[in-house]
Amino acid sequence: MKTKTISNRLYWKLSLTFLVILLMVGLAYVSTTAYFSNKFFEETTQLLHAKVANHLIEEKFQNASPFLEDGSVNKPLFGDIMHDMMAVNRGIEVYLLDNEGTILYSVVLNHDEPEAPKKSVDLKPVKQFIEKDGKIYLLGDNPRNEHEPKIFSAARFDHEGHRGYIYIVLAGEQFDVVASSLSGSYFMKLGTGSMVLTLFFALVIGLIAIWYLTANLRSVIDTVIRFKEGDTMARISNAEKTDLAELAMTFNQMADTINDNMDKLKAHDKLRQELVSNVSHDLRTPLAIIHGYTETLIIKDKELTEQERMQYLNNINSSTEKLGTLVAQLFEYSKLEAKQIEPQKEPFLISELAMDLYYKYQILAKEKSIELKIEMEEGLPLVFADIALVERVIQNLIDNALKFTPEGGTISLILSHNENDVEVTVKDTGMGISEQEQTYIFERYRKAKSPTKENFGAGLGLAIVKKILDIHNASIKVISKPNHGAAFQFALPVYSS
Repeated sequence: MKTKTISNRLYWKLSLTFLVILLMVGLAYVSTTAYFSNKFFEETTQLLHAKVANHLIEEKFQNASPFLEDGSVNKPLFGDIMHDMMAVNRGIEVYLLDNEGTILYSVVLNHDEPEAPKKSVDLKPVKQFIEKDGKIYLLGDNPRNEHEPKIFSAARFDHEGHRGYIYIVLAGEQFDVVASSLSGSYFMKLGTGSMVLTLFFALVIGLIAIWYLTANLRSVIDTVIRFKEGDTMARISNAEKTDLAELAMTFNQMADTINDNMDKLKAHDKLRQELVSNVSHDLRTPLAIIHGYTETLIIKDKELTEQERMQYLNNINSSTEKLGTLVAQLFEYSKLEAKQIEPQKEPFLISELAMDLYYKYQILAKEKSIELKIEMEEGLPLVFADIALVERVIQNLIDNALKFTPEGGTISLILSHNENDVEVTVKDTGMGISEQEQTYIFERYRKAKSPTKENFGAGLGLAIVKKILDIHNASIKVISKPNHGAAFQFALPVYSS
C-alpha cells in the first residue's frame, strides 16, 4: 500500500510538472505564432503595396503639381490623395518629404502650429527600399510614433525643380486601433482552439508516456521496500538492461554488500561466542589450579613437607604466568585491532635480532627435547621496520612451533634476502596443518589442536602476527601438509638510505 502511495505521488508530481511545461510551451507557441503571423502580414502587405508610392506620383502628379506657384505644398491635392487612398485602405498614411527627409506635409499631422519642431524620416531605409525596387521586407520610421517602426512604400519625385520623396506608411495609426481591438479575441480563439486541443492530446499522450517510463522506477521502489521489510534476497532483475541501470546495479551491489556484512557480523558473533568459551575455559583452568593449591596450602600447611610445599608453589607460579600471558595477549590484540599501535620504523640488523631470539629459546627447546636451528645468508642487509613488533612476530611463530612440534622434532629459523626484501621463515617438523585449517589459522580466537600436552591459549598468537604484519604492509603465508610440518614466511623491506 505504501509502495503505491509513493509511486502515485511521484507519478502525479511528474504529471503536474509535465502539465506546467506544456502550458509554458503553449503560451510560447501562441506568442511566437502571433509574432510571426504579424511579421508575415507585414511582409505580405509591404510587397503587395510596394509600388503604391510610384503609382501615386505617376497618376496624381501628371495633371497637378504637389507644390503651388509660391513653393508651398498643394494641400488640397494631398487632401484628395489621402481621402481617395483611405477610401480603399483606412490604414494608409501619406507623407511628403523633402530631399533631406523632413516632412513637408501630411493630412494626419497638425501643421497649424508654426513653433512645433518639424518631423523627419530617416532616409536610409527609404533609399534602400527604392534601390531594391521594393522587393525587400523593411521597416521605416513612424512619424506619429517614433518608437514603433512601420512597413512602408516610398518613391522619389522630381517635379518642376522640386525634389523629394513620397513616403507612405502602410499600417498606420488607424490600423493599430483596429488591430488592438481584434488582438484580444484573436488570442482567445487561438488559445481556446488550437492550443487547448493540442494541450489536451499532448497531456493524454504525456501521462501515458510517464506511466510507461516510470515503470522501471516503480519496480526499483518495490524491490527496495521488499528489502527494507526483511526480504534480503530481493534484487532488481536484469539491472543492467533497465532504464535506470546505474541505480539498479548500485542497489543490487549495495544489497550484496549488506548481506556480506551481515554474514561477517554473524561470523564475528560466532567467534565472539567461541572467544567467551575459550577464554572462560583458559581462565578457569589456571584459576582452578591456583585456588586448589592455595586452599591445600592453607588447610594442610602443617602436614606438608617442604618439597611438597615448593611443588605446590611452583604450580601456582606456573598458572599465574599462563594467566598473565593470556591477559597480555588479549590486551595486545585489542590494541592492534583498535589501531592504537603505530609502528616506530627504523633500520636495524635482523640477523642480530634473530641470533638473540635463537639463544633465548635454546633452553626452552632443550627442555622439550626439540632441536632449534638457525640458518642465515651472509651479508644480510638492514631492514626498515619496528624492531619490537618484529621481535614479537618471530617470538609468536617460535612459540607456535614449540607448541605443535613433538619431542625429537626440529625447528628452524631461516633468513634469506634478495634485492628488495629480507625473508624470514620459521619451519618445524610438527604435525602440519590441513588445507581447511590454513584458511582460518590467522583468525582471532582460532586454534588448532596440539599433539603436545600443552594446548593452553585463546588462539591469538597467529592473529597478533597477522595484525602486526598488516600495519607493516607485509603479508605472511603458510606452507604445510599434514604430517609434514609447517613453514611460516614473511618478508621485510630492505632499508635504502
